[in-house]
Amino acid sequence: MTTRHEKLTILKNSFANVVRGSASAFVAIGVPPFLTRAMSRDAYGAWALVLQLSAYVGYLDFGVQTAVARFVAHAKELGDTDYRDRIVATAFATLASSGFLAWIGIVVVTAFLPSMFHQLPVTLLHDVRMALILVAGSLAIGLPASVFNGIFGGLQRNEIPAAIIGSSRLVTAVLIIWIARHGGSLTLMGSAVASVNLASYLLQYFMCRREVPDLNFSLRFVSKLAAVELFNYCISLTIWGLGLLMVTGLDLMIVGMYRFSDVAYYSVAAMAVTFFGGLYSAIFSSIFPAAAVLHARGDELGLGRMVVVTSRYGMLLLLITGLPLVFGASLLLKLWVGQTYATHAALVLQILVVANIIRMCITPYIMAILGSGQQKLIILTPLLEGVTNIACSLVGGYFLGAVGVALGTLIGAVVGLAGGLFYNVRRTVGIKFGLAEYIQDSLLRPCWCAVPVIIVAFLLHALPELQLQMKVVLGVLGTSLSLWCFWVFGLMPHERNKLKTRAQAFLLRFQAQGSAN
Repeated sequence: MTTRHEKLTILKNSFANVVRGSASAFVAIGVPPFLTRAMSRDAYGAWALVLQLSAYVGYLDFGVQTAVARFVAHAKELGDTDYRDRIVATAFATLASSGFLAWIGIVVVTAFLPSMFHQLPVTLLHDVRMALILVAGSLAIGLPASVFNGIFGGLQRNEIPAAIIGSSRLVTAVLIIWIARHGGSLTLMGSAVASVNLASYLLQYFMCRREVPDLNFSLRFVSKLAAVELFNYCISLTIWGLGLLMVTGLDLMIVGMYRFSDVAYYSVAAMAVTFFGGLYSAIFSSIFPAAAVLHARGDELGLGRMVVVTSRYGMLLLLITGLPLVFGASLLLKLWVGQTYATHAALVLQILVVANIIRMCITPYIMAILGSGQQKLIILTPLLEGVTNIACSLVGGYFLGAVGVALGTLIGAVVGLAGGLFYNVRRTVGIKFGLAEYIQDSLLRPCWCAVPVIIVAFLLHALPELQLQMKVVLGVLGTSLSLWCFWVFGLMPHERNKLKTRAQAFLLRFQAQGSAN
């Protein structure tokens, strides 16, 4: 079973990931309001495409960073430093080669930009090319540097990369906003992003040397056996990454190929979902090293219980953060980026949020699968979801533009969830939990809690003529009923008893302090 110290470590790493995710959230939420008002629609859309195309470099990681975290955690548990060094050195050499391939790909893409995006204004072409070389080029250099983050993750020192990466993103956001507000070009914006990225890689290296002084990166530790082990672990992650690329990485490109005028609007909606999903992923990625430790001990029941409990809390968090975005999409977008963007992006945002709730609800299970080394189980489902997504998005984008691409994502999410539940879970070993228990306790219980709020939201939408007082009454009623459902259905009996006990203990201490004073 998981010890108290390990639970505190998971909480600490979750908090560190939240801090890191909060920085990403600030960038996702804080930057667009300035850029959409300081830049033209086409210029903002072009910048969004630069960031999307640059992000493809990250897929050349091939899951090596995740593998390093898993193997370093395993090596630490077993006390095998030689094994750790072989894995790290081999991973670094592998990703250095990937970075070189990324540079070649960047040059090819910049040459074919006019053919890919026919509606891209000619006046922006040069700046888009330069910005792409700078941003994507810095990310290519960062591929081998990602090994450092894997090491920190394996050592369960998530606070270090959280501080470095979080700070670098905040600095980048400030620079980008300043450049845009002062009429700077896309090239200058790309230079700012690249400079901060390179500085963060150097800082990660120095912190890694400080935290693990006996770590050896020497080429003599590059091992054929370690390469084979990494390959066997990462081949399924690479296929999984390909599926994710088809799910989340090509949507903006498809919009750009069909209707460049919709790119800016789709980008804003996708950015809001990035904030929505980034916080969730940051919290639950800390399950990965904990799962690796439990798997090394052979604790199948403990690992299964962790998946069931964290998935239930995760679903609650998805609903709490997602439903306000669904029902308040127009208002939130209007306050955030203005009425024009709200008019064109609200429906896209609603569809994307629902899709992400569906596809992310089993994230804790996926993290446990990766941590227990069963990544081969998740090869087919991501590919099936990805193929469904891209096929439906291509058709939908042709006929409906940005809305059609978003609908393709939603259809793919449903296929992905079905594959995860009815294909992957049934083939899982080393993680003991029942499928019926997982669906009932982890997914459906939280959904029951949200029913009153959803009903009230639909009523308010269907009856806009209601007076403000009645809207407030309905809102309070729906919230109260949902809180009651959370207490009755969202929490298990032992969790309610534990909360009652702690509340009573707190009241007794408070009364004792009051009497003493």
